[in-house]
Amino acid sequence: MSDAIVWQAGWSTAVQRPSSGFDKNWAEEGFADQTVRQVVRVTGSGTAARVKLSNRYGTAPLEITGATLARTDRGAAVQDGTTRRLTFAGAGTVRVPAGGEVWSDAADVPAAPFDKLTVSLYFARPTGPATFHAQAFATAYRAAGDQLTAADPAVFTETTVSWYFLADVELAGAGPARRDTVVAFGDSITDGFSSTPDTDHRYPDALAGRLAEAGLDRPVLNAGIGGNLLLSDAPWFGERAAARFRRDVLDKPGVRTVIVLAGLNDIGFSEVDPATYPTYRPNPDRSAEAVITGYRNLIAQAHTAGVRIIGGTLLPFEGAEYHTPASEAKRREINAWIRGSGAFDAVADFATALADPSNPDALRPAYDSGDHKHPNDAGYRAMAEAIGLAEL
Repeated sequence: MSDAIVWQAGWSTAVQRPSSGFDKNWAEEGFADQTVRQVVRVTGSGTAARVKLSNRYGTAPLEITGATLARTDRGAAVQDGTTRRLTFAGAGTVRVPAGGEVWSDAADVPAAPFDKLTVSLYFARPTGPATFHAQAFATAYRAAGDQLTAADPAVFTETTVSWYFLADVELAGAGPARRDTVVAFGDSITDGFSSTPDTDHRYPDALAGRLAEAGLDRPVLNAGIGGNLLLSDAPWFGERAAARFRRDVLDKPGVRTVIVLAGLNDIGFSEVDPATYPTYRPNPDRSAEAVITGYRNLIAQAHTAGVRIIGGTLLPFEGAEYHTPASEAKRREINAWIRGSGAFDAVADFATALADPSNPDALRPAYDSGDHKHPNDAGYRAMAEAIGLAEL
């Protein structure tokens, strides 16, 4: 690529250590003589693309025998004539050290906002446990042997709804470099829990759509992790928000604004019996003040990097498994601080937008996925509509 080409954000996810939680996945078993095909939807645009593969949580080097990038047709099928072999520093194979990451070279695969791209990875040798993103709400496909260029999607006989080793897609465009990327950062509500798989109905997806409809095409990246905690690392739910904030937000190309929605799990996990909810660990009894201190940490990091930071109010959750008088009191105190402190550059009042008018401690029934904590597709659209585009 020429010196005039700049890499811009296209798609991203926050990677996690291998675990078995939520839906079935292949993270702990890894792969051997298998091809994994994964589909992502970009919100940026460019004339070429490159991908980042992550072995951050691997305990041994990861050998990627081959990789391809193509434009998606439907499901595991790709558009005829669009498949490109990926290279890494000119080689068709790459060895990623334990804890490391690698970028592919540029591939001649142009993309426009909301195009879907397919990344296929072939592993001839056992990978060991896989760095992954648990709750993709997008289907990943697995086939025996080398199926990197397979035209028949039927060879992919197994599926999950997680992403494996894939961390970023960047798109090449002509300079000057833009600084308008928006990152949504948080837990399962940002990640899109209970949204319809393969439909891109998470709230960051809906926000990208709103921006496009307003003629404000901007990359919108989703850095949510289901179950993520603001203040604690968790085996199933990723590193704590403050520890991953730079990697998952501030280091993305052209980031201008981050929307933070985090803290509900911190005040909720301690309210349930760990024997019934064994993944809800660690579960210290966090105060509202401790959560607010966590927000101040993120605000300081963002402002040091020159990034605008918007605070999202914690959604109502009466009827959820960890709703108690104590956790509700903390939520109210935290939301009052978010709205009134002026510490964030702006506020996205998700709580008010999704509350039941007859009971502000509960989600509006039309927006409730059924667990009284996570929105459904309509609720995620309402969240996107609660964000003032001018505030971005």
